[in-house]
Amino acid sequence: MAIRKPFISSSISYEPLEETLDIKPSSSSLRIAIPKENAFQENRIGLTPDAVGVLVNNGHTVVVEHKAGEAAHFSDKDYAEAGAEIAQDKKEVFTNDLIIKSAPVSDEELPLLSVGQTIISPIHLPVMKTHILEKMMEKKITALSFENLKDETGHNPIVRSMSEIAGSAVMLIAGQYLSSANNGKGALLGGISGIPPTKVVIIGAGIVGEYAARTALAMGASVKVFDNNIYKLKRLQNNMGVRVWTALIEPKILAKQLKTCDVAVGALTSTSGRTPVVASEEMVAQMRPGSVIVDVSIDRGGCFETSEVTSHEKPVVTKFGIIHYGVPNIPSGFARTASQAISNVLMPLLLKIGDEGGLEELIWQQVNIRNGVYLFKGSLTNFHLSQRFNLKYTDLNLLIASQR
Repeated sequence: MAIRKPFISSSISYEPLEETLDIKPSSSSLRIAIPKENAFQENRIGLTPDAVGVLVNNGHTVVVEHKAGEAAHFSDKDYAEAGAEIAQDKKEVFTNDLIIKSAPVSDEELPLLSVGQTIISPIHLPVMKTHILEKMMEKKITALSFENLKDETGHNPIVRSMSEIAGSAVMLIAGQYLSSANNGKGALLGGISGIPPTKVVIIGAGIVGEYAARTALAMGASVKVFDNNIYKLKRLQNNMGVRVWTALIEPKILAKQLKTCDVAVGALTSTSGRTPVVASEEMVAQMRPGSVIVDVSIDRGGCFETSEVTSHEKPVVTKFGIIHYGVPNIPSGFARTASQAISNVLMPLLLKIGDEGGLEELIWQQVNIRNGVYLFKGSLTNFHLSQRFNLKYTDLNLLIASQR
């Protein structure tokens, strides 16, 4: 039997089908609310009036609680002129879909949360409470944290900005407490012609340490940097552009340098748990009377054994004749600058959320945003939090894929 060949007519045209792509959803109008923070020493606000103006001009609604920006010197009038609605009642603020906070969710705010809300705020892991996390899970909250939020380059923009502020502020604070007016040794931080420069020891070569070193060098001080990570020391050396005295943390060398320094800065970081104590009580006791210790890592226990938590109202304690500054939230003391830095990150993020048609769509489109999500519709998606509080962990990628 003869095999028939396929017949192709010249009248038929063959064209490739269009590729079916993920269709971009239409943009949505957001209702963004900013409550007034009542947390201890929290003066920052998540969005500045200028940022609110941009959001309002893009079709979004922004509700700001009465006097929410007062501590950062942004008035209700500033926000009203930018197009925000001013709410007198905190309950009214929490009826909106998307809440922006500059402090973690508090016990007082838990009853005000609505089912299915989205919250963008810090976590502050050392003071996080299990019942707050459980209540947010129960209310099917979606939450992003300042600490873990990443940009397209893989960096944590808010954490970096706060670290830059803290590092730069450290030297201003130290200079203040070296003065005779604050019972310091009466030395000018830095130096002038014909007088040896003041000596600054910085423990930690991260962002805080780098910016503290930059400021100290700019003021004319002699700077020595310690860290237990040789890579961080190399990175700091490359970033600075000038030769800086660096060393690994070895007790004898550290003790010797602390003994003769005028200012010591604690800027060690810890990815989990407490900051390691590297400067013992004996080392501090050997320091020159009137010297200043600024322990930036005090919010995670501090790296000086003699450090203790203080407040903006009573910022220093004196031990062994050494002035100790231990305020945990240094950027909050420079609230206007810190608020502008946070706002610079959140405003473009909120515009993207609106353009993509909601946070869920943005998480689907941009993988880097997923790192900041620790709750997704009530499911805990941060592995470290699940381990810390012994709560069920769910992979965010699986959650998103299951809803497509």
